[in-house]
Amino acid sequence: MTEVTISTRIPMALEKELEKYMKAEYLEKSAAVRRLLFKALEEWRIEYALRLLKNGKTTISRGAEIAGINIWEFVEKVRESKIKWVSDEVIDHDLAAFK
Repeated sequence: MTEVTISTRIPMALEKELEKYMKAEYLEKSAAVRRLLFKALEEWRIEYALRLLKNGKTTISRGAEIAGINIWEFVEKVRESKIKWVSDEVIDHDLAAFK
């Protein structure tokens, strides 16, 4: 994997939290920041995909791709978030088709 350098300024309080994390996880600063950034982006992808689904901007399968997880994991995330992703009209139409 090709790596790039990112430089940023953070509040002193955040740096103290980072130091606690580094100590607890036995990590050097760069490894700690990489791990935390990776985790945060992982969580963001899932939140973003859920938001798109909720707003009708994506499908379950595309949401799973955006989130970077398999479709069954994404369905579970949808269930946990209690997002209503199928409209009442679609449900009514499908139920009427079964009658």
